[in-house]
Amino acid sequence: MIMKKYGLLFIGSLFALTACHDLDLNPLSYGSTENWYSNETEIRMAVNELYKSVFWPMDERETTDWADDFCYRETLTEFQDATLTGQSQVVSDLWSNQYKVVAYANNVILNAQRAIDNGGSESAIRALVAEAHFHRASAYAKLSAKFGAVPLVENSIDIEQGMTMGRTDLETIQRFVYDEYDKAIEALPVSYSKELRATKGAALALKARYALYMGDYETVVKATKAVMDLGVYTLHPSYRELFLQGTKNSKETIFCIPRSIEYGVYTNAQYPLPRNLGGYGAPNPTWDLFAAYLCVDGLPIDESPLFDPHDPFKNRDPRCSASIVPFGENWLGVEYNPHPEALEVMNYKTGQMIKNNDTRANAQYASYNGLVWKKGLDESSLGNAKRSEADRIIIRYADVLLMYAEAKIELDQIDQSVLDAMNEVRARAYGVDKSETGEYPAFTNVGQKALRKQLRMERRMEFPREGLRYMDLMRWKLMDKVMTKKVYMMLYPSSLLIEKVVREGDWFWPFVPDIDEDGLADFSKMEATGKIAVAGEKAWNDRQYLWPIPTTEIQINANMKQNPGY
Repeated sequence: MIMKKYGLLFIGSLFALTACHDLDLNPLSYGSTENWYSNETEIRMAVNELYKSVFWPMDERETTDWADDFCYRETLTEFQDATLTGQSQVVSDLWSNQYKVVAYANNVILNAQRAIDNGGSESAIRALVAEAHFHRASAYAKLSAKFGAVPLVENSIDIEQGMTMGRTDLETIQRFVYDEYDKAIEALPVSYSKELRATKGAALALKARYALYMGDYETVVKATKAVMDLGVYTLHPSYRELFLQGTKNSKETIFCIPRSIEYGVYTNAQYPLPRNLGGYGAPNPTWDLFAAYLCVDGLPIDESPLFDPHDPFKNRDPRCSASIVPFGENWLGVEYNPHPEALEVMNYKTGQMIKNNDTRANAQYASYNGLVWKKGLDESSLGNAKRSEADRIIIRYADVLLMYAEAKIELDQIDQSVLDAMNEVRARAYGVDKSETGEYPAFTNVGQKALRKQLRMERRMEFPREGLRYMDLMRWKLMDKVMTKKVYMMLYPSSLLIEKVVREGDWFWPFVPDIDEDGLADFSKMEATGKIAVAGEKAWNDRQYLWPIPTTEIQINANMKQNPGY
């Protein structure tokens, strides 16, 4: 096969076209071929590659979190301990994978006319080109949100040009991303009859998300309103069921990456499942996240008379027990109880008491803070070797509603539409219509500052384990505050003061933590009592508001400048 090489090292070296015409894009590869892209089938195959899961990463993964919603036992990520460098794997992976997307998309856009000239359906090929614009926009959105200014490549260039190419300013990248999404919005259909592909709504929603990250609230309002006006998306009736593998292509889902165990695309449910169910019981939801769930009166736990630190799941927003397994619950057939004296628990499937491996009194690697995930898990998670094929939801309608509300709040344009959007999300959590304001704690216009705090806490309750918290904290400029907080856990059983801690009911939280003006919990007073322990101490450096350019790119290109502080 004759290959014509193009390329940038930062985008890659070469497309490899296998005998069966599967595109295998290796790291650091970019290129084209004189024979490929000659018909609609080849164009479609190239576009299909853009939907690979690796090209749609999350800032929360199965075992690592880059924010403050969960932590893998006592292990911190490079971001959490401020040691992120240009040699970090996550940095080089994001950079190389997104430039692979750019490579694929560029080749489709630049060569589509060849397929049309060869007799391909112009309408079908133009639709595929619109998808390529969607993916190219999304790639540059991910790159610029993390790295800031990045090289902008729209055409094929040779390796010499690539070796001398510098970074394009962020303003130009932002305009380009908007333009690319607009091309997709104009040409993409509202829906497909059988396939899960990028749609007009997906392009609008992801344009809104990017605009939110850029602080462009006018664009956010316009794009989210356009999504709402399409009239094709609604909230799934059940928050709990939305994330289960039995729920496919919900009307709430705007864009997702489907998974299939049969085709080897799945997640490992063994990590979050408790140890009594054959899981690892890690990573764990943090106490910080747990404390963020409001009480059913709509008040934070340090303001609500309904909150009891000795019965901490009681009277909480329903999303709390839908996301985190309550103590003593029959969870998938076995009682979940991390209490240090609960050495045995009930197996409801057999009716017998069994050894409790979810308390560290029996198993040292049980949940370090007593919390385990429920969100996205159900009985089906125990089958198929604990592999899950739940859709990876990239963006859903609840996010559109809350982005719209946030942008309007930041513009100080608070009206009934803002309250309606927020109430629609919250009412769904309570299983009622937003008009039934007596059945849930509805939002009211309490002014910009107070509503901003409420919106941010609502996002945290709505989106844990969905990969959004990291960028929320980044754009709110709260990382310097969050990443200087300690990670807390229960005392080790060997050091528990039975009479002063367990017997007084203080085995979990001895009293209510304070919640500050940003909705963040403060456990320092608890720490001072000696009744809780420190699992880890995070660190922060302001340089991490931007990621470092990969070291290899700096080494091979004198015009590629590093971000400050690295």
